Amino acid sequence: MAGLIVLLALAGVSLFVGVSDVSLAALLAADGDSRPMLVLLGSRIPRTLAVILAGASMAIADLLMQMIVRNRFVEPSTIGTVESASLGFLLVTIFAPQWPVVGKMLVAALFALAGTALFLRLLHWVPLRDPLLVPLIGIMLGGVISAVATFIAYRFDLMASMLAWAMGDFSGILRGRYELLWVGFAGTVLAWVAADRFTVAGLGEQVSTSLGLNYHALVALGLCIVALVTASVVVTVGMVPFLGLIVPNVVRLMIGDNMRRAVPWVALGGASFVLACDIFGRVARAPYEIPIGVVVGVIGSAVFIYLLMRKPYAAS
Repeated sequence: MAGLIVLLALAGVSLFVGVSDVSLAALLAADGDSRPMLVLLGSRIPRTLAVILAGASMAIADLLMQMIVRNRFVEPSTIGTVESASLGFLLVTIFAPQWPVVGKMLVAALFALAGTALFLRLLHWVPLRDPLLVPLIGIMLGGVISAVATFIAYRFDLMASMLAWAMGDFSGILRGRYELLWVGFAGTVLAWVAADRFTVAGLGEQVSTSLGLNYHALVALGLCIVALVTASVVVTVGMVPFLGLIVPNVVRLMIGDNMRRAVPWVALGGASFVLACDIFGRVARAPYEIPIGVVVGVIGSAVFIYLLMRKPYAAS
């Protein structure tokens, strides 16, 4: 209940923060066609919903990825998933710009799935004696994919678009331009429905198989959910890095590794955290905005360094 109250309070603040004058008094004194009401309905409410959906779905996808890999240092921005989705989105923008947004999201999801599968294959090829090597391999893979995407963007004069996707920004969200995030949120609901199975899968292939579960099918389902969520967020608002290193780890420290218990708290925590960062980005240098990717990236990278330096540490 406390987490929901905090989220609702932050959502209320988000509705009235921005360059345009949208205050409660102005709304009460205005009619349905006034500027404050149009800004509220066309921009502030869609933006707040987009932030909540993106934060909640990405946090749950990050939790799911950590359960699958059995390592608390991984999340889509540290294993190449986000970079792969961006590469797919870039290629479909170049070669099929007339495609609808849903088609571009599906291509980005396929690339995200392929990048994640490549990362898991690398984990089988490289002998891992330290859990810290897992995110380091993922970061190196993401760097290679990002370099390829940057080269392609440079050749096709799309560097500005690449920079926009890399930063992550909710300032362009309007009514009719965020609804794709509901697709990613549907994937997180599916993750909650199968939470008990994913909890068992997090114990390893041998334990899952001995309990009668199809481990490989569960992993494939989890990777599809992560890819779908990542693609919907990248296509809509760009990258939101390091979110999974903050919220899921804090929640798991508080209530343990049971995914069914953790999912509601991770969703509330992710939505509240991203919403708080978005509000901070709007007020820190008003009337200008700091992109959400910068704010979350600074905080998330600091938490990542802290987790790396903690001793003792564990794989999960």
